[in-house]
Amino acid sequence: MATIVLGAQWGDEGKGKIVDVLSEDIQLCCRAQGGHNAGHTIVKGGTTFDVHILPSGVLTEGCVSLIGSGCVVYVPGFFKELKMLEDHGIATQDRILLSDRCHVDLDLHTKVDGLEEVELGQGSIGTTGKGIGPTYSTKATRSGVRVADIFNKQYFDEKVRHLADGYKKRYGDLLSYDVEEELKRFDDYRERLKPFVVDQVPLIESAVKGNVRMLVEGANALMLDIDNGTYPYVTSSNTGLGGIFTGLHLSPRKVKEVIGVVKAYTTRVGGGPFPSEQLNEFGERLQSVGKEFGVTTGRKRRCGWLDLVLVKFSHTINWYDCFNLTKLDILDDFDEIKVATEYRYKGEKLASFPADLHVLDNMEVIYQTFPGWKSKTVGLKKYEELPVNARKYIEFIEEFTGVKCKYIGTGPGQESMIVR
Repeated sequence: MATIVLGAQWGDEGKGKIVDVLSEDIQLCCRAQGGHNAGHTIVKGGTTFDVHILPSGVLTEGCVSLIGSGCVVYVPGFFKELKMLEDHGIATQDRILLSDRCHVDLDLHTKVDGLEEVELGQGSIGTTGKGIGPTYSTKATRSGVRVADIFNKQYFDEKVRHLADGYKKRYGDLLSYDVEEELKRFDDYRERLKPFVVDQVPLIESAVKGNVRMLVEGANALMLDIDNGTYPYVTSSNTGLGGIFTGLHLSPRKVKEVIGVVKAYTTRVGGGPFPSEQLNEFGERLQSVGKEFGVTTGRKRRCGWLDLVLVKFSHTINWYDCFNLTKLDILDDFDEIKVATEYRYKGEKLASFPADLHVLDNMEVIYQTFPGWKSKTVGLKKYEELPVNARKYIEFIEEFTGVKCKYIGTGPGQESMIVR
């Protein structure tokens, strides 16, 4: 049976920590979509690890990690993360697997990503610049290259040259890219990559039949889903529950629990709507105290109050069994805390999170204010130890969304977690 961990907001909720905690009892940890635009920070044994394409379960001895078919893979980044682990004495051979159906994120895609953002001008998406969108674009137009293609040199080289020719026709001299140089690098990658590559389909089938304990780690979050998020200010994959099944070949009937990870306030990176954003001292304070910088890009995260309209919408898409509420301790010293509970447009209450960007830009957000608890929650291990006002805050979240906060983060370390 599989446990699935998904981001419930715009990403950066702290999914890596709960994945690392749960992977202690897991045999197979999987990624199903996204690429190295994801960034998961894990603090273990006093050491901070930042992983991007690798599942967070890589730090757990005895746990095999799989990069599933729905992912796009930047091969140099893959090797860089392997080296980081090996430098810390963490074995990688026979513990990290890569589906041969993954699409390859080339340096070519990265170059095109930057050019596409320039073309959009003031309407730019604010991508990570990692080539994720162009890679998924070539996948959709059936012109992309997959990991399996790498091992047929002639076929791979022809496909990459054809792809480069097409982009060169579009961008001309604006595209500064040497296709032969990249192909030469893959001549080196080819043999080094081979031991990690597997056919995912029989692997998952065997795991299911063998009752292997599985943990699936979503990348990004629901509000960045290409179908359900704040389009076009989204990523290029399905970051919700549906993307898990298409990217991993896992049966929905084999899911034990879906955990939604919710930050105790709200953040997002890049452009796009953010109804509860606070462009004031509260937003600056959340950014500073919460150390809100993107793991992948280093950019400052935009910050605002917890938006429960958004979280409830996220629940209706992903059907969470419980929440992991993270970074509660960041709110420890606030005199009062606000929560967004309603959207109104032209005086009318909206039934859900709207798709229309014009509505999002012009609606009124209604807040409910709670008194702060003004005491430290850092490192607390039992729910009953939390201040009364902190418990009231959590219980309001549960009542509003209909989802229990089973896991509550009270600090960055793996040990700072309340389990109810």
